[in-house]
Amino acid sequence: MARPIVATIHSDALRHNLSIIRQVASESQIWSVVKANGYGHGLERIWQSLRDTDGFALLNLEEAILLREKGWKKPILLLEGFFSPEELETLDRYRLTTCVHSNWQIQALAQATLSAPLDIYLKVNSGMNRLGFQPEQVNNAWHKLRNSDNVGEITLMSHFACAEEPEGIQEPLRRIELAAKDIVSSWSLANSAATLWHPHSRRDWVRPGIILYGASPSGRWQDIASTGLRPAMSLQSEIIGIQNLRSGETVGYGRRYQTSREQRIGIVACGYADGYPRHAPTGTPVYVDGVRTCTVGAISMDMLAIDLTPCPEVHIGTRVELWGNNIRIDDIAQAAGTVGYELMCALAPRVPVVVAN
Repeated sequence: MARPIVATIHSDALRHNLSIIRQVASESQIWSVVKANGYGHGLERIWQSLRDTDGFALLNLEEAILLREKGWKKPILLLEGFFSPEELETLDRYRLTTCVHSNWQIQALAQATLSAPLDIYLKVNSGMNRLGFQPEQVNNAWHKLRNSDNVGEITLMSHFACAEEPEGIQEPLRRIELAAKDIVSSWSLANSAATLWHPHSRRDWVRPGIILYGASPSGRWQDIASTGLRPAMSLQSEIIGIQNLRSGETVGYGRRYQTSREQRIGIVACGYADGYPRHAPTGTPVYVDGVRTCTVGAISMDMLAIDLTPCPEVHIGTRVELWGNNIRIDDIAQAAGTVGYELMCALAPRVPVVVAN
């Protein structure tokens, strides 16, 4: 018998979430962000559920080529651009849109031999200080690109560091507008948080990522509870063992949990080698037999322990939801001191994945 853990990808949730974003940003086109193998959901598994998008945004050439070879004909945006001049031949062959954030990329484009011009997203540094041109450099970069025969349409793009905060885009947007004051072009600024909570940032193209998968850009699912967004991934397993403990006994490595009374403990086939966060503390929520309970003790490589006090009728083989519709991935992440993005991307290859329509 196979180990009972399984991750389910909910295609209906992906389609639904895209439709919600379409309603929210009704005057914008949508780049569906599917980087990191579709945020851990599996690009090959999910792309057709998102085929009503206007374009896909990602990082790796391999993922872009996969989409083209699967039949995707609409735009694909490389969010970090190309990493060497030699890659421009591939961008040309597969007709990819590329971010440009450095002068060497502008020079490489000018010197390349292409079959047709490439569309460009010119990256403006909004103050996040990862990639992009400083506001005072943007106009010069724009004109260099505009004067190149290898460059087609140019769109200004940027990113926000704190768009989940009420005033989080005010200063970055001021920097972007300063950079673009003498430039006429399309704009792409809004990530998931800005798309939801800063309507004036949506402009021509929005770039939703985490909300496509039904988690919150703030890390608090309550912040998106009213949107109707649904989790696109659930992780479930089963109880494979039960221990009836006396008061004063301990559970797990390091004896981090000690019972204060007689207590029934369930052992679940899921651990950090499956992608569950090792640092999730006692009290991290789980859902068993229609009841919300919690973990106790340290998370092991292959197992974790849960408190069965609220659900005395459960038995070996009872299903356990680690995250999904009843336990939001944001709650697990918050308990473990991380974000839902990381848990999605950390799903281990050994976990079987099924796709539900």
